[in-house]
Amino acid sequence: MTSTLITKPRTSALDRDTAMRLAKTEYERFLALLEGLAPQDWSKPTGCPGWDVRAMAAHLLGMAEMSASMREGMRQVKLAQARGGVLVDALTALQVEERAGMSPAQIVARYAEVTPRAVKARRRTPWFARRHKMPTTETVNGREEAWTLGFVTDVIMTRDPWMHRTDIAKATGAPMVLTADHDGVLVDDVVHEWAERHGRPFTLHLTGPAGGTWGSDGPKLEFDAVEFCRALSGRGTAPLDTEVPF
Repeated sequence: MTSTLITKPRTSALDRDTAMRLAKTEYERFLALLEGLAPQDWSKPTGCPGWDVRAMAAHLLGMAEMSASMREGMRQVKLAQARGGVLVDALTALQVEERAGMSPAQIVARYAEVTPRAVKARRRTPWFARRHKMPTTETVNGREEAWTLGFVTDVIMTRDPWMHRTDIAKATGAPMVLTADHDGVLVDDVVHEWAERHGRPFTLHLTGPAGGTWGSDGPKLEFDAVEFCRALSGRGTAPLDTEVPF
């Protein structure tokens, strides 16, 4: 499919307080998941090619450090850009490589230290900066689209650890804590974006603590809420043909 550019930058549909509440809680839940892993869990492969659990945790630590400090974020982006290719792939590879020498205990301790600062820094991003269009575009559903900084800080930076929490839970068999007031809100935002992206009638029922029912016309669809989101991210087996970025 030939990419076409979506010129209007995508913004966050979440209000600021909700977005930052989700960010804080997701950091806490990802940390709790890491703290509960057994030593043998860290070397288990995940659904992301080439990444075991330790590499995935190293990536999430790198993202948190990027969010916590503008200087660190600029440093990471500059080095990733110098590598060429797709920026997000270069960036995540850099984050994993730079933390290759850290033990699981060091990753957990550093994540616990930096994530409160990441929430504060994300919350302090001023409104005029959040409206600013990101310098690069992203390809979603075969089309290039622009994102605002606010969409990244309020939405993507929380969806990312949430999705990787599902990856690690699946890889290790660790329980994934799910509640309506956190995961349900995140899933609801994903559902509304999915509906806007495909633009077709539907009736969707998602099961589990993060689930619910949306729509009243069109084909009736039913999935587990986590598996629905995993399918939209390119994971899982649910027969869904519209991508939502995580």
